Amino acid sequence: MNLIKLFTSCAAAISMLGASVANAQEPIRIGMALPLSGVFTSYGQQAKNGIQVFMNKHGTTVAGRQIEIIYRDTGGGSAESGHRLAQEFVSRYKVDILGGFLITPQAFAAAPVATAAKVPLFVMLAGSSSVTEKSPYIVRTSYTNAQMAYPLGQWAANNGIKTAYSLVADFGPGHDAEHWFKKGFTENGGQIVGETRVPPANHDFAPFVQRIKDVEPDAAFVFLQAGDASIGFLKEAAGRQLAEAGVKTLALEGFTDDDTLAAVGDAALGVISAGFYTTDYDIPMNTEFLSGFNAVDGGKLPPNFIAVAAYDAMRVIYSALHELNGEVDSDRLIEAARGMQVDSPRGVLVIDKETRDAVQDIYIRKIERVDSGLVNRNFDKIPMVKDPAN
Repeated sequence: MNLIKLFTSCAAAISMLGASVANAQEPIRIGMALPLSGVFTSYGQQAKNGIQVFMNKHGTTVAGRQIEIIYRDTGGGSAESGHRLAQEFVSRYKVDILGGFLITPQAFAAAPVATAAKVPLFVMLAGSSSVTEKSPYIVRTSYTNAQMAYPLGQWAANNGIKTAYSLVADFGPGHDAEHWFKKGFTENGGQIVGETRVPPANHDFAPFVQRIKDVEPDAAFVFLQAGDASIGFLKEAAGRQLAEAGVKTLALEGFTDDDTLAAVGDAALGVISAGFYTTDYDIPMNTEFLSGFNAVDGGKLPPNFIAVAAYDAMRVIYSALHELNGEVDSDRLIEAARGMQVDSPRGVLVIDKETRDAVQDIYIRKIERVDSGLVNRNFDKIPMVKDPAN
């Protein structure tokens, strides 16, 4: 009987050793769904570069486990591609973690897949407040439109802007931005003197800019899709001398991104926006991040907020995996991320314990020209803002 027990114990020990070795050798697979072609290509490249900057600095292993990133191209912003790629990552590639899903419809579409498979999903953009409500396995390291628009409205009303005109794209994110800017603005004594919603694909802003100019508000709050729409508005506003007529342009993160600035040049001067990151932020971690990004990109593309959100998503993932000693237990990994505070190129990022959303400083910036070109220059700050919608 003792001999049987001895053989049984030895067999169990060998089995455990084998499992331990296998576990040490098994990579942790992260499926990254990014737009690497199509209209949002620059978004995907920013995220991919941010991920690479982080891995260049912190290595490709966590607690003895190799990290394997599998990139797939969403090809644009359709919900269908978000659902299809999430399903493919889970079923075909057997990933342990999902990441990317930069466009809100894609994050929505991936959410039920993450829930059904119990796979953590780290969203790196997608600004609709309800994204994290779609699955208990979602963590977001970027922002929400409400988180930007509400404090911008408050700031405007408390800094000499008494009247505002609202011009937004007629789709969900535009409606969210409109609602929260108006709420922050009117609660603090501001008055909305006009409102217009335009089709998301609209590129002709001549009648809308003229209408704003005729109303003579102190400011125009503008929320449009990045790219042709924001470029079209800024060029039209410059051509019709909106700023010279005393109308400030107020916007959110991404409205004056680097692609837009390259396209419009000085037409963007003076635009005031609310956001969580600019390259102008003078702290050691941002200086290090800028250097690392330049090494990855070769100076072709200045980093923006998407690169930082992706960088920080990797930091949260690595930190959670360290805490779990390399074990990928989805529920425990999400629990480790809740309430986590990390140092970031943006300053400090906290993952809200209840909502799993980013809590962060929101900066008020203005487009200015410096020797190196146009920059978003921080000049005010609202500390540690939570999403007011959740």
